[in-house]
Amino acid sequence: MTVDQIIIENERRKRANLAPFDPLSGEGSVGERFLFKRGSENLWLPVSMRSIPGLEALSDEAFDRARILHDFPYWAARYAYIKAKGGGEDTLFILNRPQRRLVEEFEKQRLACRPIRLLLLKARQWGGSTCVQLYMAWLQLVHRHGLNSLIIAHQSAATDEIKDMFNRLIQSYPVEMLYDLGEEFSADEKKTEWVGISRSATRVPQRKCKIKVGTAERPDSCRGGDYNLVHCSEVGIWKATPGKMPEMIVRSACSGILYEPLTMIVYESTANGTGNFFHREYEAAKRGTSQFAPLFISWFDIDRYSLPLQDPKRLAASLLQGRESEGTPSDREQSGAYLWWLWEKGATLEAINWYIAERSKFSDHGMMAAEYPSDDIEAFVHSGCRVFDNYKVEELRAGCRAPLFTGEIDSPLIPMAGIYPDDNFRRRQLAEVRFTAGAGAWQIWSPPDYDSRRRIDSRYVAVVDVGGRGDKSDWSVIVVFDREPMMRGEGPAVVAQWRGHTDFDLLAWRAALAASLYDDALLVIESNTIETHDPMRDTDGDQSPVLFNRLRDIYPNLYARPPREEDVRRGVPSKYGFHTNTATKPLIIATLVKVIREGLYVERDGGCLDEYLAYERRPNGSFGAIPGCHDDILMTRAIGLHIIFHELPVPTLKPIAKTDNSFIPSFSSW
Repeated sequence: MTVDQIIIENERRKRANLAPFDPLSGEGSVGERFLFKRGSENLWLPVSMRSIPGLEALSDEAFDRARILHDFPYWAARYAYIKAKGGGEDTLFILNRPQRRLVEEFEKQRLACRPIRLLLLKARQWGGSTCVQLYMAWLQLVHRHGLNSLIIAHQSAATDEIKDMFNRLIQSYPVEMLYDLGEEFSADEKKTEWVGISRSATRVPQRKCKIKVGTAERPDSCRGGDYNLVHCSEVGIWKATPGKMPEMIVRSACSGILYEPLTMIVYESTANGTGNFFHREYEAAKRGTSQFAPLFISWFDIDRYSLPLQDPKRLAASLLQGRESEGTPSDREQSGAYLWWLWEKGATLEAINWYIAERSKFSDHGMMAAEYPSDDIEAFVHSGCRVFDNYKVEELRAGCRAPLFTGEIDSPLIPMAGIYPDDNFRRRQLAEVRFTAGAGAWQIWSPPDYDSRRRIDSRYVAVVDVGGRGDKSDWSVIVVFDREPMMRGEGPAVVAQWRGHTDFDLLAWRAALAASLYDDALLVIESNTIETHDPMRDTDGDQSPVLFNRLRDIYPNLYARPPREEDVRRGVPSKYGFHTNTATKPLIIATLVKVIREGLYVERDGGCLDEYLAYERRPNGSFGAIPGCHDDILMTRAIGLHIIFHELPVPTLKPIAKTDNSFIPSFSSW
C-alpha cells in the first residue's frame, strides 16, 4: 500500500462513517428498508411494513402509529426526549453511529421472533446505556401492555440518572400515544405513579407496566419479580463480595424471565479485567455457547474520537514507515506497529491522530485500553506489565472446549473400616484404578489411550500445584499432558484436570491415581509449599517431606529434580518434586512465554487463559496474579511445559511383546 492509496481508503472510510442518516425519512436508518412514496415524500421504511394491508391509504395518524410499531429510530426521533449533552433544552433522541449498530442487533433478534439477549462490551461515552433503556421503553410503551422492566446499575448515583432519564421521557410523551388509536383518554391524566413505599419502581397505568431501578450495591433491590426486560448496567465493575456476587444478583434478577419473544436481557459494561463474571459471560457469548449475542463497540466506532489533520499524507507516510517497528520512544506513546494495526482494524487517519494525542495522557497502554479499547481482546487488558501477549493467549482459545467427561478417578478397592491402608494395599489400588463418569471434579478431554499394538515411552506427564483445604485457600490443581503429538512435530495437549481444595496427603494420592490411570505418567508435584511447612502455623494438614518418601515407595514414576554437581559428589539423596523459587520461577515463566508466543501446546481449559491474561510482572521483579485473581492453573502449565520441553526427550515408541498388556489398568467404561 502506498501513501496515495491510504489517502484514498481514508476518504472512503470517512464517507462511510458520515453516510446520511435521517430517522424521519428513514434514509440510512437501521435494518433492511424499502422505498415508499407517500404524497411528495420519499420514505425508506422497514421491510416488515410491507405486510401492512392498505398502507398507501392509511391516514397520517394511522400511518404514524403503524410506523412507530416497526421503526424504533423513527419513534425515538419523534417522541423520546432526553437530556441534551452540555445542557440546554431537552432534545429528541437521534441515534448516533454505534447506537445504530446496537439497535440493529436488537432488531435482528426481535424480528426473528427470538428473545433479545445481548452482551454489550463498549468503549465509554457514546450513550449505550441510554439506548438500551429507551429501546426497552419502546417495547413497553408501543409494543405490548404489561411488559415490566428492571434496570440494575452499579451504584446509587447511576440509578438517579436512570430515573431522571425515564421521567424526562414520560413527561414529554403525548398521553394519547399511551392508548390505542381511537381509545378515549383525558389530556390531564397522570402518566406515572409510584409503586410501594421505597419509590424504586414507577408504574405507567395506561400501559399496565412497571419500571424498577436497583443497584448491585443493594442486592435486595434487584430481586426479580414479574419482569420481562432486564438491563444490567456496568456489570464489569460490580464488586464481588460474599453475599452479593454478580452471578447471584443476575440470577436473582433474571430467573423469572421466560425464554420467549419480547423478553430482553442485556449485560452491558466497559471491561474490568479477566476471569470475572462479565468476562466469562462475554467469552461464552463469543464462543456461541450462551443464549447471548456479543457486541463490541470500539473507540473508533465513536465519531467524537477524531482529530482533524492539516496534512493527512504526513501521518500516512509515518504509518507506512513505522508499520514494523515494535519499539516506543516513551511510555506515553504506541509503537508504529500498533498504530498500523489500528489502521488495519479500520480506524481513519483522523481517529488515529486523536488516539496519538489522547495516549499521551496515560503512562500505560493498559490504562488507555481500558478506557478506549480497540478490539474485544484489548478491552480486557490489565494495567501493569503483562507477562503474556494477550493476542497470542487468545489464539490458544481455539483449542478450548467443554470436557468429554466429568467424574472421579478412584479405585474399587476400599480399605476396611478403622484400618489405615498400608503400602501394599495402595499399590493394589493403583493397579486397579478406574474412572467413573458422573459426580466429581475431574475434567477429561481425552481418555488414556491404551493401544495394544504399541506403547509410547513417557507419553503422559501429570503436574500438581499445591494449594490448601480451606475455601479461602489457594486452589490445588492437577493437570495431565499428552506428549504423543510431539512425535508428529506438534505440541503436547492438556487431556485432564482436577481443581479443588483438599489436604496435601489426599491431593498427592489423588494425583497418583490419575497418573496411574494415564499409563504411569511422570508425576510432578510442586514441592516448595511442602518443604517450607511450619506445623505450628499451618492448618492445612500434614505437609511433611515424609509425604514424598511414602509416595516414592508406592508410585513408580515420581519426578525428582536434576541434582546439582555438588549434591552428586556428596551423595545427597534425590529430592522429589519441583521446587518453585526465585531461581526456577523466572525459568519456567520464560518457557511459558515462549510456548504461548509460538503456540507450542494445546490448551483445553478457558479458565487457564483467564489466568494468563491476569498475570503480571510486578515493580519488584516478581511474578504473580493481579489482586483478586489466581495463578494455580497457570503454574501447572509453567512447571509441566518447562519439564516437557527442557528435561524430557521427545517420546518414542517402546517395543512390547504381542501378548503383553500388563500396563493397561482396569477402569470403568468411558
